[in-house]
Amino acid sequence: MKLDSLLTKATQYGEKTVAVAAAEDEEVLEAVAEAIKLNLGNFLLFGNEEKIRGILNQKHKAAAESPKLEIIHADSSASAAELAVRAVKEQKANVLMKGNIPTAGILKAVLNKEFGLRTGNVLSHVAVFEVPGFERYTIVTDAAMNIAPDLNQKAQILKNAVDIARSIGIEKPLVAPIAAVEVVNPAMQATLDASALTLMNKRGQIKDCLVDGPLALDNAISHEAAEHKGIKSEVAGHADILLVPTIEVGNTLYKSLVYFAKAKVGAVIAGAKAPIVLTSRADSAESKVYSLALAICSAK
Repeated sequence: MKLDSLLTKATQYGEKTVAVAAAEDEEVLEAVAEAIKLNLGNFLLFGNEEKIRGILNQKHKAAAESPKLEIIHADSSASAAELAVRAVKEQKANVLMKGNIPTAGILKAVLNKEFGLRTGNVLSHVAVFEVPGFERYTIVTDAAMNIAPDLNQKAQILKNAVDIARSIGIEKPLVAPIAAVEVVNPAMQATLDASALTLMNKRGQIKDCLVDGPLALDNAISHEAAEHKGIKSEVAGHADILLVPTIEVGNTLYKSLVYFAKAKVGAVIAGAKAPIVLTSRADSAESKVYSLALAICSAK
């Protein structure tokens, strides 16, 4: 599957609006300009109006003059984050995007009890990869938010990823809870949690997907590796979602796919009342656009 298909899919949901917090950022505005060009949606840009207009007029003239873009001045990044989050809360926007503001700053606004986007669920990072040589998407979770999730948190992280997968057309995603081995070992918590998640899925506690684990990475993604080890499973070799045990595993796998495998990626934070695009400065403009498309596809 190609991530470019998400760009087409995102235009088929009617007009969605993205609220950008502290939008005075060259890379973010480059992604916004490209998204407008691709007709992905409308944009509310919160932040320093003079700086935003300066960047747009200098580098993205067409976007600056587009009726799909509105700039709302904010005196500080904290104020911009609050205004952007309120816009989503009040349903003036469907997606929240981080601009020139630290992640902690925007999450503080997202988690605000008065105007934030809390649901009571765990927030988690869901990354959708187009990996060269693979015909399906590879979804990795959680590479950026939860450090060492317990079983209950893993179940919620899994649900968030399943919701994202279903929003992009994977009706019943196959989920592999990843461990270093594919057998249950009482000394390895990842294998115990994987086994419990598999049982929870069989009993209907985790829905709309098929879970089987523990599986090592090779068994999860390679049919040949699974067959070689004699693993009989609908998930083994065909996993859509790789549920990692800790942030270190997820972060390393994410960056390995990008830098070693030259994979393309779009990612969102799921679990809030609306999807959140939390891209980093290291992300390419292309990745930011894919992330916007993924968020628009998964927005209610």
